[in-house]
Amino acid sequence: MFTGIVTDMGEIIAISDIPAGKRTRIRTSYDTQSFDIGASISCSGVCHTVTRKANEAGGNWFEVESAAETLALTTVSDWREGQKLNLERSLTLGAELGGHLVLGHVDGIARVVKREDHPDSVYFQFDVPEDAAPFIAKKGSVALDGTSLTVNEVDGCLFSVFLIPHTLEVTTWSDRHVGDGINLEVDMMARYAARLAEFGKNG
Repeated sequence: MFTGIVTDMGEIIAISDIPAGKRTRIRTSYDTQSFDIGASISCSGVCHTVTRKANEAGGNWFEVESAAETLALTTVSDWREGQKLNLERSLTLGAELGGHLVLGHVDGIARVVKREDHPDSVYFQFDVPEDAAPFIAKKGSVALDGTSLTVNEVDGCLFSVFLIPHTLEVTTWSDRHVGDGINLEVDMMARYAARLAEFGKNG
């Protein structure tokens, strides 16, 4: 479980193929001695399990492995060496919930269709898969590449957000442009509400 508040920008320093999919080594500012092998870390919105880690003079790093399903459903298949990733360690009991509850289970890939830079913000508009669109509501929450954001406007399969300068500074969003694919996770509360409504109709 995560909150969508990015706490580090990691950098991919190595990628290799493995029988199950892909192994990725990520440089981080986290003290890797503070979490165990098997810990969960959100990597640009995709929950991954730490399989190896080290604190080294040249920089701390950890490794994750991505299975075939993850590669098929997320942007992980497009990761490359040198790419920056939004990182967040898993939520601990008693910690401040600054964003919203995020599972790290991607529902689909949103595509950037518009970017407008303003003096005090940047406007992004996205096109989302049709099956995810009903779960996105004006003023509701979404997780995009692991970042908790508030929806500005919704129009069918299109929705928009505004990002403040701080978010652009501490995440990978300053590098996002038209055509980029973004890992999308809808608010799980919206998904549960839809499920309950479905049972109500069938009942």
